Amino acid sequence: MKTLIKDATILNDGLRYRGSLLIHGERIEKIYPYRLPTDFDFTGVRVIEAENRYLLPGVIDDQVHFREPGLTHKGEIFTESRAAIAGGVTSFMEMPNTVPQTVTQELLEEKYRRASEVSAANYSFFMGVTNDNLEEVLKTDPATVCGVKVFLGSSTGNMLVDNQEVLAALFRQTPMLVAAHCEDETMIRQNTEAARLRFGEEVPFSWHPLIRSAEACYASSSRAVELAEKYGTRLHIFHLSTAREVGLFRPGPVREKKITAEVCVHHLWFSDEDYQELGSRIKWNPAVKSTADRDGLWNGLMLDQIDVVATDHAPHTLSEKAQSYFRAPSGGPLVQHALVAMLEMTLRRRITPEMVVAKMCHAPADLFRIKDRGYLREGYFADLVLVDPGRQFTVSADNILYKCGWSPFEGVTFRHAVTHTFVNGQLVFENGLINEGIRGQRLRFG
Repeated sequence: MKTLIKDATILNDGLRYRGSLLIHGERIEKIYPYRLPTDFDFTGVRVIEAENRYLLPGVIDDQVHFREPGLTHKGEIFTESRAAIAGGVTSFMEMPNTVPQTVTQELLEEKYRRASEVSAANYSFFMGVTNDNLEEVLKTDPATVCGVKVFLGSSTGNMLVDNQEVLAALFRQTPMLVAAHCEDETMIRQNTEAARLRFGEEVPFSWHPLIRSAEACYASSSRAVELAEKYGTRLHIFHLSTAREVGLFRPGPVREKKITAEVCVHHLWFSDEDYQELGSRIKWNPAVKSTADRDGLWNGLMLDQIDVVATDHAPHTLSEKAQSYFRAPSGGPLVQHALVAMLEMTLRRRITPEMVVAKMCHAPADLFRIKDRGYLREGYFADLVLVDPGRQFTVSADNILYKCGWSPFEGVTFRHAVTHTFVNGQLVFENGLINEGIRGQRLRFG
């Protein structure tokens, strides 16, 4: 059966226009700008009336932590991929700091096998780098794996790589994209000790951006950029959190760059003024920082110095987050609400809907060279999202799909809602209901 999405407002390739789109099997067969032809044959075609709704490509989230294997009390591929498709995210790339850590080819392929069984969205997994697995990392296939992940600052899972010879060899030898978490570990340790001396174990959460400081982020990011420039490495720096870091990156089309950057929704939404109310719920690494940093990130995004908007979706249980500063883990769940949060910012005149699509759909596809996804184009996979820009909803425990059961956005009313999500031409999510049994595919890279 074919599916016709009829009379939608299409957002794609920087354009906005009324049109219809025909799905046949897994792919987009035809896009009809403005009007359907008068002789269009509706025989055997399922029609979805989409007037007054946005139709856009599925969001590609290049940084999530779905916690499987080993941390499945927080989240798992099955639960978090369902939350993703409810939020319009049709493809994700997942991190290696699980238990065990994804640092061998065997463990990497085990994740792919598991995702093929349970993931509602399309998927890829990063190969993790340690101080002693470079030989294994260099076996990674760039056609079937999104990239290699290196922690240049410790975070959840403590996969810190601080051997400078290993880092130089990695940047020199790998043909793959290197994705980096950048925070200077020495600075963080010094700041941590200073906080302990002042507060003991009861450090206020408002000190998180002072401990994991702007200086620590810039020092690490700038060293990573220097390495990439020296060896000609494809480098992608995750979750920028400071205005100063933005200056490390050149504006321009993402396809023309070898060194790129990402910003996450929480660093665009929250600031250090929110710690008093939200505390550990907005404790991330890198930290949410000042309003000036947030404004600098927005400026970098709009000037194309920052290429991608992602989530760093990283669920923990509420009981874990309820602990004191040093015990409460960093990270929070975001993948279900990232798209609507960014669309909310269109109403605040921070960004246009067309640019939301560019940064969350087109740019990840271009940056990672994902085959046949990220755009509404004839012949591409039909990963599609319908959004109602006139439907309000308030985030609450009743409509959260994360396994951890909470969101930093609880109580926030969004003025856009995802109504339909298609993955590879299959309607996986419709008006709050998930079509169980549909599975995503492994992403392929050019």
